[in-house]
This record gives sequence, structure tokens and C-alpha cells, in this order.
Amino acid sequence: MNEESKEDEISLIDLFAVIWQRKIMIIIITIIVLISVIIYSIISIKLPSKKSPLPNEYTPVALMLINNGSSSGNGMASVLSASGLGGLAGLAGVSTGSSFSDLAIYLVSTNSFLDAVVDEFDLITRYKVKKFFRAGSRKALKKKLAASADEKSGVFSVSFTDIDPVFAQRVVNYCVSYLQAWFDELGIDKNKLEKENLERNIENTFREIQSLEMESQKLGMSVTGGGGAASIPSIALEQRRIALELGAQQQVYTQLKVQYELLKVTMASEKPVFQILEMAEIPDQKSGPSRGMICIIVTLAAGFFAIFLAFILNAIDNVKKDPEAMAKLRRTRV
Repeated sequence: MNEESKEDEISLIDLFAVIWQRKIMIIIITIIVLISVIIYSIISIKLPSKKSPLPNEYTPVALMLINNGSSSGNGMASVLSASGLGGLAGLAGVSTGSSFSDLAIYLVSTNSFLDAVVDEFDLITRYKVKKFFRAGSRKALKKKLAASADEKSGVFSVSFTDIDPVFAQRVVNYCVSYLQAWFDELGIDKNKLEKENLERNIENTFREIQSLEMESQKLGMSVTGGGGAASIPSIALEQRRIALELGAQQQVYTQLKVQYELLKVTMASEKPVFQILEMAEIPDQKSGPSRGMICIIVTLAAGFFAIFLAFILNAIDNVKKDPEAMAKLRRTRV
């Protein structure tokens, strides 16, 4: 029994002997594949990007700072509830206790965001989507678009990969602008929203003051211009009304300006929720593919295949030299 098991065992020496016996075949196959993949890589570099079988890809990146804050969980819960995104976010795995960074990643994956990018750059035509235009274009965009967040630093990044570096940069910057507008629309940054409201109210109040002053001047000119004596009491009454309203508007304007200045001080000491750190630049260095790594992997795969083929050929030769095995094969043919 021990002798049979010893005979069945394949020693390392036997394996090495098979490889050594077929070394020329292994070397030739490996060299042919290596030369072929090198030629393939060179051709892919020389050809234009649209015609190349392996074109260079470029990945511009934009960086944003998202201030999650100590009470971001409660803040995001109220934002999601108010915007009607709470249920959808829950289905997507984003809990109301998550950070604003998680919300940004979720927004990038929503159909409305993807469709906006697709429509803006006509990606259905660019990616030659033949059927299921919406689903197909979203799927193609998701393969190229990436978003990630560093929870420690709060830095949120958006990147897009394409063979055209200028086009890729335009897509990334559009995504950043769209996200910023969406954050503003959701009212996430309360200070920024309050600042915009105060600016609007200050502008409206100032216009109202100007209008009242002009109206008061017109009434004064009508009196000095020799208006009828009967109309003087009514003009005086109207001037009194305008003066009271003008005084009230001036007080409102003063209070609004005080609130505005206090808010500016508060905003200077606090970080905004969404802040653009760096817009995407046109990349001058490719992000992929790594042709050197492809050559190494393909060459190693060819070497392993050649060794495997050597063992198969050796097994066939052994079968041919074994009379019993050949007899069994002949019987199976019959």
C-alpha cells in the first residue's frame, strides 16, 4: 500500500523536470505574449483617444468642506423631514442621525442629480445609449462619477473619469455647483439662509424709504407751488402720515442693519455647512490605465498558461506511452 502511494505521489523534481523539458515552449509563448501586449499598448498610445482600444483616462477632483457640527444629526433630521427626503434617505441607508457628508453622498446618487448631469452634457448621445435611456445613462454615469467623504476632516470630494480632460473638469465643476445650490435650497446652512433673507429685507426697506422720501418731496413741492388753500389741510395730513411711515421704516431699516452686522460677526466665527475648497482643474496627467501593470499581469498570466499547457502535453505523452491507458482509450472508441 505504501509503495502504491509513493508511486502516485508527484515530487517537485518531477514537476521541475516537466517544466525544464518544455522550457523552450514556455519561453516562446511568454515572449510572444509580452511583445504582443507591448505593441498593443504602444498602438493605444499613438492612436487618437476616440479610436484607441485603450485610451488615456483623466480624473479631475473637486474638494469641498462640509461642516457636520456637533448637532448635525438633529439638523439633518429636520432638513430631511422638511424637504420630504426622509423616507427616501431611510430606504437608501442614510439615517437621520448621519452627518451632512453622508447626505451629500446620498444626493450624488439620487436620480434627480444624475438626470441633471445627463441632460446638461447630453450623456445619452455621448455614451451611445440605445435603449432604456434614463436607466442606461444613469448606469453609465455612475461608473464614471465618484463621491467620497473623510469623516475626520469633513472634506468631501467629487471626481469624474473620462478620456477628455476638459469635459471631465466641466462635469465635476457642474456637480459641485449643483450640490451647492441644492444645499442652499434645502436650507441646511441656517446662517447663510438668514443672511440672504436679511439682505433682501434691507434692500426692500431701503427702496420703501426712498419711495416715501420722494413722495414727501412731491407733496412739499405742491405746497410751495401755490396749491389751493382748501387742499392744504389734506396735504399736511398726508405729509404727517408719510413722516410717521418714514420714521417707522427707518427704525426697521436700522434694526435690520444691526441684525445683519451681528449675523456677519457670527458667521465669521462659524464655518459654513458647505464650503468649496477647490474647484476641479483640467488634469495634465492621466489617471489610468497603467499600461506597465497590464503588461506585467498579462505576461505572468501567459507564463502560468504556458506551464499549465506543458503539464497537459506531458500528461498526453504519458498516456501515449502507457499501453493499458491506450487500450482503454481504444475500447471507449469502439
